[in-house]
Order: sequence, then C-alpha cells, then structure tokens
Amino acid sequence: MSCIARAETARISLATASRLLLAIVGAASLAACAQSPVGRQKADLGGTGRQAAIERPHRVAALHPRPISRARISNGDAKQAASHGVASFYSDTETASGEKFDKNELTAAHPTLPFGTKLRVTDVSSGRFVTVRVNDRGPYIRGRVVDVSPSAAEALGMVDRGITNVRLDVVQ
Repeated sequence: MSCIARAETARISLATASRLLLAIVGAASLAACAQSPVGRQKADLGGTGRQAAIERPHRVAALHPRPISRARISNGDAKQAASHGVASFYSDTETASGEKFDKNELTAAHPTLPFGTKLRVTDVSSGRFVTVRVNDRGPYIRGRVVDVSPSAAEALGMVDRGITNVRLDVVQ
C-alpha cells in the first residue's frame, strides 16, 4: 500500500471515529436529560394524586389584583384589613383543602389566604356582613377577591345579583 493510500485510509477512519464519538456523546447527554431531577419530579407528581395537592401550598398570586394589606387596625382589635374587590358565589363538589363542599356552610374560596382563615366579608353598598372560613382556592377571574358559598351569598343578599363589591377583613 502506498503512502498516499495509507494517509487516505487514516483520514477516513479518523472521520468515522469522530462521527461515532459525536453520536456517543449525544446519546449520553440525552440519557442524562431523561434521568434529570425535573423529569423524576414530574413523574412523582403524576402518581401521588390528591394527597400531594393537599400537602403543597397552592399559590395563585398572579391572579390577585393587588397584594393583601396586613396592617393592624388602630383600635387594637384582633382584625386585620385584607382587601376590597368583587365577590361572587360558587358551588362545587370538592374543595382544594380536601373537604367535601357543603352549600349550607359559611365558607369561601380565596387565592392566597391559608385554609382555615376566618374572613369577615362586608357588602359595601348594603353594610351586610358574614364571617366565612377559607377552605378552597379561587376565584380565577381577574378583579374578584373572594368566592363565597351559596349560604354566605344569601346572608349578604347577593344571590340575585351574582356579584357584589365587598371589603374583606381577616378575623383571627
């Protein structure tokens, strides 16, 4: 074999070896991506079901039009000013907290407040108010600050209107 033929064979085998090495590196990086922690977390979330949703905090801050004020009221009550906005009422079969929905209880859905928080919901036009317990998430409509149960809506006198302007006060 001539010197030129040997050089040509070495060049071909070098090109083949570099392609093979490139394929191996590509396959290894794809395998590493498939076994990343993010992939395992998504797989873990799919199989856990309802229990994982209850244990993890639910955050919907982007839907809330303004942050909740936690400033103390000057009269020394155990109340905190929460927010103003539009309230609506809803019915569902199960709540985000895992409780079964009961339309006869005075409950509410709020996007960010912890489950179990007591809220005083006051209709600003009529002055009627009701104290509800947060046990669900929502409302998911921009500008609305709370969804109340049908019995709370009846106490506020908003059943015929569907929505009303309210003031929320956190009661501790």
